[in-house]
Amino acid sequence: MDQLIVEDPTRIGPYRLIARLGAGGMGLVYLGRSEGGRTVAVKVVQAEYAGNPEFRRRFAREVAAARRVGGSWTAAVLDADPDAAVPWVATQYIPGPDLHSVVAKDFGPLPEHSVHTLANRLALALRAVHGAGLIHRDLKPSNVLVTVDGPRVIDFGIARAMDSLAGDSLLTSTGMLIGSPGFMSPEQVRGLELTPASDVFCLGAVLVYASTGRLLFGATDTGLNAHLFRIAEEEADLTGVPETLVGLVSECLHKDPARRPTPEQVAARTAVDHAGEWLPGAVLAQLGRHAAQLLDYAPAPAAEAPAGRPDPRVPSPRPQLPPPPAYAPTTPAHPGPAQGFGPPPGSPADAWPAAASAASSTTPQEASPRGGRRGLVVAGLVQLMVVLSAAVFSMAVPSVQADLDLDSDGLSLMFTAYVVSFSALLLPGGHLADLVGRRRTLVIGLAGFAAACALGGSAGDSVTLILARVLQGACAALLTPAALALVTAGSTDPRERGRALGVYVAFTGGGSALGLLAGGSLLDSLTWRWCLYAPLAMAAIALIGVLTLPQDRPGTSGSRLDVPGALLGSGGLAALTYGLGEVESGGTLNVLALLLVCVGVALLAAFLWWQTRTSSPLLTPYAFMGRNRAGSLLALVLAGTGVLALFASITFYLQRFHGYLSPATWTLLLVLTAAIVIGSTQVSARLLHRAPPQVLIAAGLVLTAAGLLLLAGVDESLSPGRSLPSMVLTGLGLGMAWVPLFATVTAGVAPRQAGGASAAIATAQQLGEAIGGMLLGLVIAGLGRPESTQGVTRWLMGGYSAFLWWGFGALLLAALTGGLMVTTREPRRPGGQPAGTP
Repeated sequence: MDQLIVEDPTRIGPYRLIARLGAGGMGLVYLGRSEGGRTVAVKVVQAEYAGNPEFRRRFAREVAAARRVGGSWTAAVLDADPDAAVPWVATQYIPGPDLHSVVAKDFGPLPEHSVHTLANRLALALRAVHGAGLIHRDLKPSNVLVTVDGPRVIDFGIARAMDSLAGDSLLTSTGMLIGSPGFMSPEQVRGLELTPASDVFCLGAVLVYASTGRLLFGATDTGLNAHLFRIAEEEADLTGVPETLVGLVSECLHKDPARRPTPEQVAARTAVDHAGEWLPGAVLAQLGRHAAQLLDYAPAPAAEAPAGRPDPRVPSPRPQLPPPPAYAPTTPAHPGPAQGFGPPPGSPADAWPAAASAASSTTPQEASPRGGRRGLVVAGLVQLMVVLSAAVFSMAVPSVQADLDLDSDGLSLMFTAYVVSFSALLLPGGHLADLVGRRRTLVIGLAGFAAACALGGSAGDSVTLILARVLQGACAALLTPAALALVTAGSTDPRERGRALGVYVAFTGGGSALGLLAGGSLLDSLTWRWCLYAPLAMAAIALIGVLTLPQDRPGTSGSRLDVPGALLGSGGLAALTYGLGEVESGGTLNVLALLLVCVGVALLAAFLWWQTRTSSPLLTPYAFMGRNRAGSLLALVLAGTGVLALFASITFYLQRFHGYLSPATWTLLLVLTAAIVIGSTQVSARLLHRAPPQVLIAAGLVLTAAGLLLLAGVDESLSPGRSLPSMVLTGLGLGMAWVPLFATVTAGVAPRQAGGASAAIATAQQLGEAIGGMLLGLVIAGLGRPESTQGVTRWLMGGYSAFLWWGFGALLLAALTGGLMVTTREPRRPGGQPAGTP
């Protein structure tokens, strides 16, 4: 127990507060006494939850359910006020230490007969909890209190009020979750639907701890992610568990929930009377001393409030208006094992949730709505600069080739240099944003990007221009994940986050279309050098915007650069993207390029394996594992082929048959841009939290595929009457699909790991475009070489038309993948009831 401090209230409801007991995920826990002298544990909700109407509704429902929990081995809920300015709940106070303190700090592992009794009483407690329609989901030693007559289970059910609350708003703002890494079931680690059998697994883990003094799968000094992997995949080491309990504990720890015993069966198999006390004499003596200290405990005199601040212990004058619910207790400097609520749950359906809590925190920027909106504008401007510069350079290629007298190999190398450097450094770029902060990463990236633009514009030979392209690609790899992380980490409210992602997608997709228009327009009036200089102005404006952002907090002090992961990831992506670009060479398959592709795939597989083993992963495993995220990333890879088919074909038609300033060109690209903006900001962003994400993903990708199908039938005239319907469908489809795909991958990701998740999105898109580039080369080469100059145009038209069919097929496959693999936004409760329903 700790003394109250000035910021603490003196009363909560009818209870006078006399001490602090600890801190939990939902707030602080106080020792209180009623007017009749009964001692209770009063648990007070944090202000950030108190202001959430959905939380209050769930809190009231779960308190009502928790009150129904009976039995002798639980801490009863006595009183609560969910409608108070600061919601609270009072439970029976258990005058005893928790099991963790008994085993880890004071007395070591318990003897066999004590563990046997512990198993029986905990099983009876779980039977009472499950009988009330609840699942504990955080049964661990610190939630088991030790008393003279038996153990008591605390913190059942109430924490469900935070489960999937409004999407992932609470996860991203606090980074906490249901479950403790050493005492989680495999289905909790995998983010699957939980049943009462999950509590039985946790019961087995508690029994192992009580009898051996160690965690079920060893210490976590090898890394939290590796520990979670062992929970999900490896068998438990039961060395030290009493022989009479090994069989039962082993059954409780079965990976298949259906094969675990029920609490009733556990209670029946451990229902053996023991003569004498259930605890060793030393533990009983400590319990007696604890009870005596509680009787003699008296709160310290009220501390003097700081100058200029009223003392909350002194009644204030009657206010003119009701005070707002702004009470936010201060966490004690050294709280003991929490007797409060378990931390809130992770993201729905597929996160490795405990990994998210290991490195998350609300940063100053994320806590400020103004900072979030300003960050969105800056992120959009940065991403617009990146896509515009890439599009402008693609339009300037003919002028560059003529001015610098480049052959086809030199021209190809200029593109390859950018693509390889960009792809190879995406994952390290996202990791850097998590380590040093997004703001600092953006400053570095923008300065380097501006230098690359200046170097490229002043290049007097191809070598200098290629070096400028390498630098530009590397800096774009820093900017892209940092910009997206700025959006996802800066928007904690679900609807605000949906709108923010809609705006970001509008900048990204619409910027690509506008880049074609801007590139053509600039080339009609300026040289290619001034086209490369043009992004300098945007970089300067973006840099000013970045410098006005609040400084975000970098990674934890224990975080470090994942050097093996960076080498494996960068090497694999560089080999893969370069190999895919060189598969077709001179009309034949390049065997060495194919081998390079195989090497790249092997390195990426090794990279993903390493991320589940290291303690400081470059890409946290829960950012790419699980059905939702894996399905979304795979859909992004497949859809990347369709996106490349769309923009490559439009560029081809414009370069071959139209002037860039013609009315047809302006109409075509402006309609495409407007459709992307409407699809992302007005359709998907508004429906993101009303419709299942898989519906939006599948519908958007099918619309995009239909647009490509229409474009495949357009001839060289590219007349608005035939091409505009294609632009409308593809634009709307891209805007609709990209927002839920981005939201699903980044949902529930801790703010300090947002850079890695954002890099995974960009990497998936880049891989898809690299695969598309390989297909385009193979398709054109497969048509055979033309015999005349006039035949070149028709040859290329045939190749791009066929490539559009490949893009159409890839988009349909992406729609099928997203529709089947991505599940509903909210998980299902046992019995099939949605988690968000009463």
